[in-house]
Amino acid sequence: MIIFLWIVIFQITVLILAYFRVRFILSTFVLAIYLSALTFYPFTDQQFNLTVFQSFLAFWIPFGIIALLFNIPILRRVLLMNPIRYFLKKSMPAISQTEKEALEAGTVWWDAELFSGKPDWNTLMAYPAPQLSAEEQAFMDGPVNEFCAMLSDWKINHEDYDLTPKAWQFLKDKGFFGMIIPKKYGGLEFSALGHSCVVMKIASRSTSGTVTVMVPNSLGPAELLLKYGTEEQKDHYLPRLAKGREIPCFALTGPEAGSDAGSMPDTGIICHSDFEGKKDVLGIRLNWDKRYITLGPVATVLGLAFKLYDPDHLLGDKEELGITLALIPTNTPGVSIGSRHVPLNQFFQVGPNWGKDVFIPMDWIIGGTDRVGQGWRMLMESLAAGRSISLPALSTGGGKMVCRATGAYSRIRKQFKIPIGRFEGIEEALARMAGNTYTMDAARSLTCVALDMGEKPSVISAIVKYNLTETLRQVMNDSMDVQGGSGICMGPGNLWASTYQGVPVSITVEGANILTRSLIIFGQGAIRCHPYALKEIQAIANPDSSVASKEFDATFFRHL
Repeated sequence: MIIFLWIVIFQITVLILAYFRVRFILSTFVLAIYLSALTFYPFTDQQFNLTVFQSFLAFWIPFGIIALLFNIPILRRVLLMNPIRYFLKKSMPAISQTEKEALEAGTVWWDAELFSGKPDWNTLMAYPAPQLSAEEQAFMDGPVNEFCAMLSDWKINHEDYDLTPKAWQFLKDKGFFGMIIPKKYGGLEFSALGHSCVVMKIASRSTSGTVTVMVPNSLGPAELLLKYGTEEQKDHYLPRLAKGREIPCFALTGPEAGSDAGSMPDTGIICHSDFEGKKDVLGIRLNWDKRYITLGPVATVLGLAFKLYDPDHLLGDKEELGITLALIPTNTPGVSIGSRHVPLNQFFQVGPNWGKDVFIPMDWIIGGTDRVGQGWRMLMESLAAGRSISLPALSTGGGKMVCRATGAYSRIRKQFKIPIGRFEGIEEALARMAGNTYTMDAARSLTCVALDMGEKPSVISAIVKYNLTETLRQVMNDSMDVQGGSGICMGPGNLWASTYQGVPVSITVEGANILTRSLIIFGQGAIRCHPYALKEIQAIANPDSSVASKEFDATFFRHL
């Protein structure tokens, strides 16, 4: 019985030390006290009454070896950590530069608390409450309401197949395309919350109208120019983008490169050529094939992602320079715009484009020659903002609209002489719709707070994009169940069908949801938000063995 108690005491001691993450040196001291007590305890049972010498052999020698091994860094590195590092290095697949940039893009915010398993809720509650500025509220009450009044999804999707010319001009005149552009360039310079609220409000009226507004303010030429463009590029393009004199699109996805955008076959070769009357201009000869490019059919300036090569070593010794981004006017010789796509009867402007032997000068690269080969990092660092705002706002706006419409319908539609909203089954669906929409709005608002605090939450942006678009799908399914025949019969008075049709579009774009969940949330998220995992991977990949040994030892030992 006494032996059993000593074993239990040992187990409890180890569990307490592990739970409170006591430093190893202090844990060693505590266990040494335990062993001392065990050594000198006068056991009455002669079978277990060990002499001091026997205790030394049985307990102290193994304990001393382990204590020395773990507490003396040089021994720990040579005998333990280096073998582990070598094993992991052989086991891990090589990380490409593209994968490395994607993994390290953005910042870690509240998501670190979530992935820790014990989030500090006081930290969350200390963040400022989201609040529109007076200017943003006035814009919501004025131009946004006016624009919504111009929209009819039925006319857009079944009669005009586009926004009306009046609506397009209104967007340009009121600066809808310049919400993220600073005022010094003629933009509105709205906060992330203001931008999100505009998109959300329009989404309650028309999906096609929403996409038309949100794309120029999401990942695209304006966002990339603001962060990486040269002063000449900013001065030329940003005022024109803010006022709609230039309509932008960004060409990334192609027939062979969807979720794996880094595998794009689109190429640029550095060479000399004549350009606009000038002889022997240093530039890039481009060939590309892109599709699913939103605003592509009406764009006047095309942002393009491609792989850049320098076979003649005109810039340096490297031949493969990496993914690079450029801005190309769509009237440039060799640029072709294809016929429009029709994504599930949503008639926003989207379509393919391609280029054959298109020559551009080097100063058309976003950021100039200093940004050669940095395109993937630029995209990954910029994607967080757009993905945090656009589709979460669209999903929340759609959810609010159908909650209002279906809630009202359930009060006036009667069966068995009572409103259907009083049936338990209908109440269940309405409760789910309301709860899910409230959750969507809370997640949308909190993410905007992060952006307005200067964060670039790559993992949180994926979390809200995935969860809010999936939640909209649940809300729409519940809504259609309640609506019955009134929801499935198309017509100008059907408020549900167009949004219902468009749900798979939001599920698919800006990172298909299966990919987003598997690779970004539970792949990148588990690594980026873990306090040690990313540092361990970086240490394993470090080519300097001496530095790698010290970094891995320090990080992995803290992890233990």
